[in-house]
Amino acid sequence: MLSLKGDRAFQRLRQGRAGRGRYVSVKWLPAPEVRVGIVVSKKVGKAVVRNRVRRRLKEILRRLHLPGAHLLLVASPEAREAGFAELFQDVVRALKKSGLIQ
Repeated sequence: MLSLKGDRAFQRLRQGRAGRGRYVSVKWLPAPEVRVGIVVSKKVGKAVVRNRVRRRLKEILRRLHLPGAHLLLVASPEAREAGFAELFQDVVRALKKSGLIQ
């Protein structure tokens, strides 16, 4: 899983397919390989909390074995309260709504 880099990549994702769960919003575009951008704003909490949410989201994506896509996950402030299992289910729900997985 590679990181999504550069302003252009994030701008292109604005035209992508979208899905939303309780804790995360997802945007994606088809691509040959999986590249991921994770956005966790300061509204989520201090650096320790933001990094914990980011680490959990990365691990969830590793476990899902997604098809090739450029993917953007945006965590909501409520994500800091969610446990790993709850966050996992929410990411899966958002990805299903967006059409990336069945």
